[in-house]
Amino acid sequence: MNTKLNLLQAYPFQRLRDLFKGTTANPAYAPINLSIGEPKHATPALIKQALVDNLAGLANYPTTLGSPALREAIAQWLSRRYGIAPLNPDSEILPVTGSREALFAFAQVIIDSSLTQPVVISPNPFYQIYEGAAFLAGAEPYFLNTLPENQHAMDFASVPKEVLKRTQLVYLCSPGNPSGKVMTLAQWQTVFDLSDQYGFVIAADECYSEIYFDENKPPLGALQAARLLNRDYKNLVVFGSLSKRSNVPGMRSGFVAGDAAILEKFALYRTYHGCAMNPAIQAASVAAWHDEAHVIENRRLYAEKFAAVTPMLREVLHVEMPDAAFYLWAKIKPRAGANLSDTEFALKLYREFNVTVLPGSFLARTAHGVNPGENFVRLALVASLDECLEAAQRLKKIYQ
Repeated sequence: MNTKLNLLQAYPFQRLRDLFKGTTANPAYAPINLSIGEPKHATPALIKQALVDNLAGLANYPTTLGSPALREAIAQWLSRRYGIAPLNPDSEILPVTGSREALFAFAQVIIDSSLTQPVVISPNPFYQIYEGAAFLAGAEPYFLNTLPENQHAMDFASVPKEVLKRTQLVYLCSPGNPSGKVMTLAQWQTVFDLSDQYGFVIAADECYSEIYFDENKPPLGALQAARLLNRDYKNLVVFGSLSKRSNVPGMRSGFVAGDAAILEKFALYRTYHGCAMNPAIQAASVAAWHDEAHVIENRRLYAEKFAAVTPMLREVLHVEMPDAAFYLWAKIKPRAGANLSDTEFALKLYREFNVTVLPGSFLARTAHGVNPGENFVRLALVASLDECLEAAQRLKKIYQ
């Protein structure tokens, strides 16, 4: 057995199951699950029809590079979305079977474990795939806590030079999970400058880029930031996905785009790894990337829920609208004689009101003397508007 597997920690949802073990939820309430970020809105008919129309593709082995039509559709979408010159679909874009597997596999390509203890920098709180990818690639995760006053600002100035010299890969997530914060151009400038100085690769996780609340202010993307700063894409790769954008998490369809030299090696790895996308899924993905009407409607549904629920929760939580994404990252308000930790809050909410949320400490690691997720909870507003409103009403009762 690969001994590095012993370094992996339990996934947040396993920890949540362990927390609830032996506890019975109040049967007087129907269950409402706000813990898992799984889109629940309907899959658009045009995507389902494209999938059905192309089932004959199941008779063919797919190629690692994907179809020219899919790479071109992604290139066109990136250009429209970010106002940048079209990327080369033959060298700067690679379809992947969901951003999750690609984010993990990417570290296996980038990390040179023959060098002295390579480092992978990750935000904290973070998406746990980053940590697992680092460990299995033979690297040491370095968790960079987000600042309390800005739940996305990673304080790169605090990273010792000795760590930066060993850093080979930096994972960034913007819009952030769980914070919902979007990186600014100045923050991108800082990371780009450090990449130039120390030579590390930037993996920009942008799977929430299309869930935002002002149609006139879409979140800044990494490729867009590079162009605004008159940079090329050296040592920069972005990861995109249809799962949240188009409500098709089961399709497992995404892309990586950016540095052509890196993608050439990543494509080689993936040829051996065997992660080529199903031909029917590729055709359905082409239809999805070419259509924006369903994405606008998707955003409208989320905006409606956030506008209705967020003010209701302020009685028991410190909570504000995120910049983007479908999570609320909420801090528990202290109450005299009734202070609850994030795990106690989640357990009480489940036991008494049959609502499931995710403790923030499960999404972070204790680093530099603090777990920055403590006393936060993450609420995924993926359920229907009525269910989200009902969950908010129950949350308001937690201290009664």
